[in-house]
Amino acid sequence: MLGRFHEISIATADIRASVEFYESLGFTQAPTTDTWSHPYGVLTDGRLFIGLHQRRTPTPALTFVLPGIATHLAAFEGHGIALTVCRTGDEVFNEIGFLDPFGQAVTVLEARTYSPVAREPSELSLCGYFSELSMPARNFETAKVFWEPLGFVATEEAETPYVHLPFTSDHLDIAFHRPRTFDVPMLVFRDPEMPARIAQLRDQGTRMSDSVELPRGLDPESNALIESPDGTLLLLLHEES
Repeated sequence: MLGRFHEISIATADIRASVEFYESLGFTQAPTTDTWSHPYGVLTDGRLFIGLHQRRTPTPALTFVLPGIATHLAAFEGHGIALTVCRTGDEVFNEIGFLDPFGQAVTVLEARTYSPVAREPSELSLCGYFSELSMPARNFETAKVFWEPLGFVATEEAETPYVHLPFTSDHLDIAFHRPRTFDVPMLVFRDPEMPARIAQLRDQGTRMSDSVELPRGLDPESNALIESPDGTLLLLLHEES
């Protein structure tokens, strides 16, 4: 129903600072098209694609590509989705947007806005393996009812390293956590060698977040939070092999 995962779209006030930040973590720039009139860049680790937009827009937004969007509007309406953005027609770049029950922004575009990159998903960034975008949700059952018809499949609720409900799909995994754990979305990375990765990041001058605390029980030497210049949280988790 959503099409193919395209990017996690992030608004930034300083696109140069954001691009340099993700490049310092080992991400690669992707060639972008001239679709957008505002400054726009895409960074990838081969699995995760981050679209940086220097404009005011809901952030982060899960962005997908679905050709022929206009012919699918009835399907979204049938799912009870109220569109917050609906730009369709022959003279515009077709785009729709909506919010999930917890305020998470979703965008669907008619076509790609960047070109493929010659980088394998196995070529990890310094953050390790990108696991999922995790978002706050007050009610996991409500999340299941909304997201499963859109192509995501809920797995078993997990208790560690904090309570969360994972969802899988073909090209992007997501999860939902309790708002009291984190009240914002976060990019989650996991790796058996995470303590060494964190030490390397600290050695190169990457500053760990001092505005948000790790969940209780997570060792700060083996797990960490990084905050990007645009305010996005990256959670680095030590996963036992």
